[in-house]
Amino acid sequence: MRVIDRSALDRLLEALRRQGYQLIGPTLRDGAILFDEIRTTADLPEGWTEEQEGGTYRLKRRPDRALFGYAVGPHSWKKYLHPPVRRLWQAQRRDGALEFIPEPESAVRYAFIAARACDLQAIAVQDRVFLEGRVVDPSYQARREGAFVIAVNCGQAGGTCFCVSMGTGPKAARGFDLALTEVVDGGRHEFIVEVGSERGERLLRESPGRAAAEEDRAAAARIVEETARHMGRTMEAAGIKELLYRNYDHPRWDNVAARCLTCGNCTMVCPTCFCTTVDEVTDLTGEHAERWQKWDSCFTMDFSYIHGPGSVRSSTKARYRQWMTHKLATWWDQFSYSGCVGCGRCITWCPVAIDITEEVRAIRDSEKSGG
Repeated sequence: MRVIDRSALDRLLEALRRQGYQLIGPTLRDGAILFDEIRTTADLPEGWTEEQEGGTYRLKRRPDRALFGYAVGPHSWKKYLHPPVRRLWQAQRRDGALEFIPEPESAVRYAFIAARACDLQAIAVQDRVFLEGRVVDPSYQARREGAFVIAVNCGQAGGTCFCVSMGTGPKAARGFDLALTEVVDGGRHEFIVEVGSERGERLLRESPGRAAAEEDRAAAARIVEETARHMGRTMEAAGIKELLYRNYDHPRWDNVAARCLTCGNCTMVCPTCFCTTVDEVTDLTGEHAERWQKWDSCFTMDFSYIHGPGSVRSSTKARYRQWMTHKLATWWDQFSYSGCVGCGRCITWCPVAIDITEEVRAIRDSEKSGG
């Protein structure tokens, strides 16, 4: 572990750009902290944090100049590894013959700056889906294998975070090349850096700094421990798969259906949801056609539509139950992972503040009381 200052962090970012990486990190835009292309630490949300509760997100000034003093915003790294919209192929009629033109894979090499522990787990979950099954997604593979990851250990818990309950944070344990812990204390503003890979170690050599002393390591540990003690939410995860399987007809599903708008916000902001649909478009002459893949949601009527019987899940109750049960239960059966990493985005960005931790608690409590 080493200790660097802000100027040294800028040198790390510059070194990544010289190596051909496109830097993606947190920045202020549209009233939120979003991921976008950055160049230097001047593009980061210096001195900003956010307040999050169910259905509520607002920016707020911090009393210091921390660069990473926030939790998570509406974006996750999914939008870069598994893009919301991408063309799969084109077809062109030439001299009476149909020619198929495959879509070239993206040559962009991303460097993800300030990935949180919960989002690193989300990337691991999507790796299981797209890389470790019988069929590998070549587009995801190309983007994923080229990515460089600088993680940030959380120094502040969000109002809807529950990563401690899911065992996914707030300290990054794996999946990074470098991990930073930001220390802002009085006049001190430094970053304690942990190396997670050989290429991370090589990059760190290009930046001035000093070896981390025992007090630096202790300071980093205290920051993470303090964050863990102030989670905005909790979820009792033990036996949750069996709990939901036993309560498929629980009256709580009717309760949540009366509030849910089936807008799909929870699936769009979720860093692990991966459902897509395919659209085909043609020009007016019929000489050119394209196939596009787009994010979809299990909350839409068309997602489970079958010719003849129609939508398999025609009610709000059925669609919400499918999403939550898949996320917390059947995902284990499919991928040996939880589909929930405890980031809390689905709670913050739900227009009517439906809280997945509250729904689990209500079902669990009713079993304990015999209700």
